[in-house]
Amino acid sequence: MRVHRLERVQRVPLPLEEAFAFYGSADNLERITPPWLRFAIQEPRPGRLAAGTLLHYSLVLHRFPVRWTTQIRTWEPPHRFVDVQLRGPYRRWEHTHTFERVEGGTLITDRVHYALPFGPLGAIAHVAFVRRDLRRIFDYRRDAIAAILAQPAEAARPRSRSASSDASE
Repeated sequence: MRVHRLERVQRVPLPLEEAFAFYGSADNLERITPPWLRFAIQEPRPGRLAAGTLLHYSLVLHRFPVRWTTQIRTWEPPHRFVDVQLRGPYRRWEHTHTFERVEGGTLITDRVHYALPFGPLGAIAHVAFVRRDLRRIFDYRRDAIAAILAQPAEAARPRSRSASSDASE
């Protein structure tokens, strides 16, 4: 199984606890997800996230409806949480969110480790569209968070660390 990695780093002008709280609300997940995915959290809707919380949602990927279930496996406020796919389009999906206090706000790092099903067909799909789609989705999230927090997207990008990377392990 080939595992891929996507990383995005963003500075937000919020104190650490407020940045974590923003991400800790399931309602904000809908606000920062691209509209073209037609993302919707299904019932029962969680309020605040916590260890063990299950999120059931639906979305559309390239005209195909997808049902996805993730679970919050790790919950360490205000520094880190991890969600993993229990059911969905990936063979493996583990998304780690870390929060670090920095001058003027909080540095947020999203790190996703993922693998596709279907062996060689999954590898072709990764090159053909999955890698590009994930980059677009996480770029949209960065820009949406910047807009919600009323700052230009450029200001949200840190100067000293890479704003993104995409690598395979």
